[in-house]
Amino acid sequence: MKIKDWDKSLKVRLFGEALINITFWMFFPFLAIYFAEELGRATAGALLIISQVFSVIANLVGGYAADTFGRKRMMVVASIGQSLAMVLFAFANSPVYESAILGFVAFTIASVFGSFYWPASQAMVADVVPEEHRSDVFAVFYTSINIAVVIGPILGGIFFFTYRFELLLVAAAFSLLLGWILYKFTTESLPASADKLPTDTSRGAMHAIKTQVKDYGVILQDKVFLLFIVAGVLSAQTFMQMDLLLPVFIKDVMPETVVSILDWDFNLTGELAFSMIISENGFLVALLTVAITRFVVRYSERNVFIVSSILYAVGMLVFAMFNMFFMFIIAMFIFTLGELLVVGIQQSFISKLAPEHMRGQYFAAASLRYTIGRTIAPISIPLTVWIGYNWTFGLIIVLQLLAALTYYWMFHLFAQKKAASTL
Repeated sequence: MKIKDWDKSLKVRLFGEALINITFWMFFPFLAIYFAEELGRATAGALLIISQVFSVIANLVGGYAADTFGRKRMMVVASIGQSLAMVLFAFANSPVYESAILGFVAFTIASVFGSFYWPASQAMVADVVPEEHRSDVFAVFYTSINIAVVIGPILGGIFFFTYRFELLLVAAAFSLLLGWILYKFTTESLPASADKLPTDTSRGAMHAIKTQVKDYGVILQDKVFLLFIVAGVLSAQTFMQMDLLLPVFIKDVMPETVVSILDWDFNLTGELAFSMIISENGFLVALLTVAITRFVVRYSERNVFIVSSILYAVGMLVFAMFNMFFMFIIAMFIFTLGELLVVGIQQSFISKLAPEHMRGQYFAAASLRYTIGRTIAPISIPLTVWIGYNWTFGLIIVLQLLAALTYYWMFHLFAQKKAASTL
């Protein structure tokens, strides 16, 4: 399905979200370093865990709200909320006032609004795109994100540590612009049969909360979907380290070296090495996502998920074994290949399991893989102090292999469920 054939709302979102993603990746990869240096590793790890607890709750509320109040409305509210949070983050890093704690609070608020945005945005794609084209559309959005991952960290390595206040103000302005674009140029995609607003609001907030809890209870009774979340949480312990453990690890173990390119010498520090490696990830994803998604849909989803998990584990093993920039490049290539195998098919798989009237909640519940995963993942930072880098990497690799086993079990149950439905 070509972009010119997309629904207008999706075309508008692709442009608006690109602006947000570039500015986001100019500061996000460096936050682990920033908070660890300002607050200490143990404190930074604990606070990041607390931040993600709020995101977990917000994500579930956001999924329910997307199915109740509409996709467009929740996306607009989330964009404006993120803008205000980024203004607060900028103030905490301004020439007149500096506070890492206030910056953390602002980052937490921004993360909460981001969790409101995500399920509504995913549900909108499922609403307006036929099932046979969803993998392609999800892959294009993921490619857009990773074009930002190429550009953002390179620019962020220059601006975050020197012009942080100005950078965060630009991020706030772009979030506000996205909210206006969504309000002005998108249309609501919530299916008419799913609109529960009149009944829920007329019976009060407590009824809405009880309904939400009941709906998520029904979702989590789906054993296949529950295993999908469990496997995703385990896998996220590896994927999330790209923004947590890896920047701190590379900064610590990468010796500063002088690199010569075309008679131009420059110092390759750990921070610069990390910027280049994360940009490599974004470049590969931007270049290969759509092609690999179209390639893997010809194969068993079970095998694709399992191979992806194994590649993640191998990538982390290579990171742990070497402290050479060249080997970090190879490790990130393996790591990225594991990522690319599933980026398109996992969202399509969720849409297969989700009833039409509960898509927002299913996507919200599915993204618990990331919100719960990100809640647990920051413990890797204090773990490096308590048990060292080698044991920390070893633990992450074991969790990733457990994810592969969980995917195997999940698809076994999925096959049984499909067989039973055909009887």
